Amino acid sequence: MKSVLIIGLGRLGHHLCINMSQLGNEVMIVDKDEECMQDLLPYATMAKVGDCTNEDVLKSLGIGNFDICFVCIGSNFQSSLEITSLIKEMGANYVVSKANRDIHAKFLLRNGADEVIYPDRDIAERLAVRHSANHVFDYIELTEGYSIFEIPPMKEWIGKSIRQLAIRSKYHVSILGIKTNGHLQLLPQADRLLTAEDHLMVVGLKKDIDRILANIH
Repeated sequence: MKSVLIIGLGRLGHHLCINMSQLGNEVMIVDKDEECMQDLLPYATMAKVGDCTNEDVLKSLGIGNFDICFVCIGSNFQSSLEITSLIKEMGANYVVSKANRDIHAKFLLRNGADEVIYPDRDIAERLAVRHSANHVFDYIELTEGYSIFEIPPMKEWIGKSIRQLAIRSKYHVSILGIKTNGHLQLLPQADRLLTAEDHLMVVGLKKDIDRILANIH
């Protein structure tokens, strides 16, 4: 369990509060608009109305007591930058700030953010990959070049085991899991036979996965 502070209750802040709470974390939420937090009160351990560009408001929160501080202000970059800088100066352990543009990310990282996220950009990239390529059920980029794809098996793989196919040595990708009828089996055994209903969670370089996709019909 972690102690989490969420500043700014737009869409990202709302989803973070609910999900962090459901995962068993203690969550404090702060926003200058009281109406934004009403539906989150059942999930938050603590809630405070206040303008976090005001140092006195931030000091009252006990910034150093939180494991993670999320700055989820996307509409006012100046406020996001000020808050990020202030909470780091006040002893924040780890600061995650939202950015909409690369130039914003650079300033945030220079002024105290330990991590910067681009939720809108990341969702757009994921949707673009899913709906541009045939036979891709889902996609997650890990690092530059490496990704996880959820794909169907090639026809010649059906009825054969992972060991028989030697997918890792032949195709330079690894099977992390197999999803069948919504149930995910992580790290499947080498003797697991593949079926037409399987969705394979494969990790590797995008160029290697693209070669597999080109042979799925």
